Amino acid sequence: MPKISEKGGLMPASPIRKLVPYAEKAKKEGKKVYHLNIGQPDIETPELMLQAVKNFSPKIIEYTHSAGNETYRRKLVDYYKKYKIELDYTQIMITTGGSEAIEIAMMTCFNEGDEIIIPEPFYANYNGFGCAAGIVIKPITADIKTGFALPHISKFEDSITSKTKGIMICNPNNPTGYLYSKEEIEQLGELVKKHDLYLLVDEVYREFCYDGKEHYSVLRLKGVDENVIMLDSVSKRYSACGLRIGALISRNKQVMDTALKFAQARLSPPTIAQVASEAAVNVPQSYFDKVEAEYTNRRNTVVGLLNKIDGVYCPMPSGAFYCFASLPVDDADKFCQWLLEEFDYQKQTVMLAPASGFYSGKGLGKNEVRIAYVLNETDLKNAMICLEKALLVYPGRVVKKEKAANA
Repeated sequence: MPKISEKGGLMPASPIRKLVPYAEKAKKEGKKVYHLNIGQPDIETPELMLQAVKNFSPKIIEYTHSAGNETYRRKLVDYYKKYKIELDYTQIMITTGGSEAIEIAMMTCFNEGDEIIIPEPFYANYNGFGCAAGIVIKPITADIKTGFALPHISKFEDSITSKTKGIMICNPNNPTGYLYSKEEIEQLGELVKKHDLYLLVDEVYREFCYDGKEHYSVLRLKGVDENVIMLDSVSKRYSACGLRIGALISRNKQVMDTALKFAQARLSPPTIAQVASEAAVNVPQSYFDKVEAEYTNRRNTVVGLLNKIDGVYCPMPSGAFYCFASLPVDDADKFCQWLLEEFDYQKQTVMLAPASGFYSGKGLGKNEVRIAYVLNETDLKNAMICLEKALLVYPGRVVKKEKAANA
């Protein structure tokens, strides 16, 4: 039997999806499973996007330009102006999802063996993208006690070696929900300029910022146009994850020319999905205002209930639609599987994403989980009840020493 590639053997499985078989089995057993493990919003996709697809009339669905439809890219220029980002349409390349944007950016900017510094916990698939590109991820661990704020810039500088080629962040952050400040972004900009590094920033959750806080795009930095690459997607913005349309954006012409060669190798992004995405640029601000209000309520509900559970701690996120919580358990991976295999409360249980897959450093996140508050408020409340009941009977519950001493 032929052997698979070494790279295939090293490719990590998705920590977000690895528990799916257990969830499917739980459902077959008659349990209701609250899916808080994956960022699949239940918000309706804007109607004008759906109508654009329904009204698509050509008799042939043709290839598009490898960089994406020019009409769409020109409309995106106007979209980004709303966020004080000035671009030319040639500085935007449409990709098959934000995932492809990240993969192409990595292959464009890094050689095999090059290092990229990423604060962790980070989006789990960065590990997979790095593996596919043959690059080495050097993590810098953020602290739950600070709400996962950007680690001190000196830690980044101390991690830079002769092999370091770039730094990457997600802002607002998936999985923690942390929103990086203008000052933190500026510090990274100064650092990449000083050491002549690339700065890749995943801004997929730009619209999801709470408590009056504003998103500061990396493309607003001055003096680092050659260093900066921004990665984007319509998936979460318009609750249209299945469209698989993203974007790679840079003012560095050599980066864009090289990225286009990778794009040409896959021919073009999906035609009909671009039609829907182009229509999405006309979605009114009122849509985002309603979505922001909805997610703010959901966030407040989930984080508030989590912090009322004995032994649980969850910092308040300022962006995206995720929160990261520490639980009083021996092993979050085992606990998340146990929830699906062995537990139910009134024929209900909850599916969470164990945090270990969001770290690159070994042994980290052992008692942490990511929760996506993408369900309606009633379901979220029921899910938190299930979680509280589960923690009371979980065999691997960790009791705080001071409580044990007083028992």
